[in-house]
Amino acid sequence: MVGMGRSPGRLGVLGVTSVDPVLSLISAIGLGQTAGSALVIDLCRDLTLRGGRTLSDLAVEGPSLAELSPGRSGVALLASGPIDVEETRSVIEALAVNWPAVVVRCHPGQWAGPTVPVRPLFPGFLQSVEQSPAVWQPLAAGVRPSGPGPVLPRLRGSLVRRMLSGRSAHRARWVRAWAPVWGMPWA
Repeated sequence: MVGMGRSPGRLGVLGVTSVDPVLSLISAIGLGQTAGSALVIDLCRDLTLRGGRTLSDLAVEGPSLAELSPGRSGVALLASGPIDVEETRSVIEALAVNWPAVVVRCHPGQWAGPTVPVRPLFPGFLQSVEQSPAVWQPLAAGVRPSGPGPVLPRLRGSLVRRMLSGRSAHRARWVRAWAPVWGMPWA
C-alpha cells in the first residue's frame, strides 16, 4: 500500500502525531526536511504564523498558483486556521498533487490518512507500555521502546532552535533518521 497521492518521485501525504506538542511539531518539520521540498500543514491549531494564509483561507478562496507547488526547496509551513478537520481532506489532496511531500501535523485520531505516531521514551515508571509501531524519541540514555519502529538519535537543543527558526537541518543525523519513515507500513 502506498500513501495518499504517492507516485514515482513523490512521497505523498503522511500525518504525524504525538502527545507532546513540541515533539509533534519538530517531528513534522524533520520528516518534511527529508523530502527536500515539503509542505507541513498544522491541524493542531496551536501554530500561529505571521502574515501567511491558512488552510482555511485556501478552502474558502482556493489556492494561488504559487501555493500549488513549491517555489524552492525546503519546508513550507501552513497553519490550519478556523476549519473543520472534515473539510481539510479535499484541500490537502489538491495541494498534494504537485508537492513532493505533504506532512500533516495532527492530534491522535484527527487525520484519517496514514499517520506516524511519535512517542517520547521516558525512563523509569513513565516509560510507555504502548506496543504498536511508532517512531520513538529517547529522552534519556538506555531506554528501550516497548513496541516496534525506529528509534531516533538524541534531539539536541541547538537542532530544535535551528529548525524552529526556519533554517535547514537536512544534514543533521536526527533529520536523516526520519527518511525511512516514508516507506514504512503506515505510509
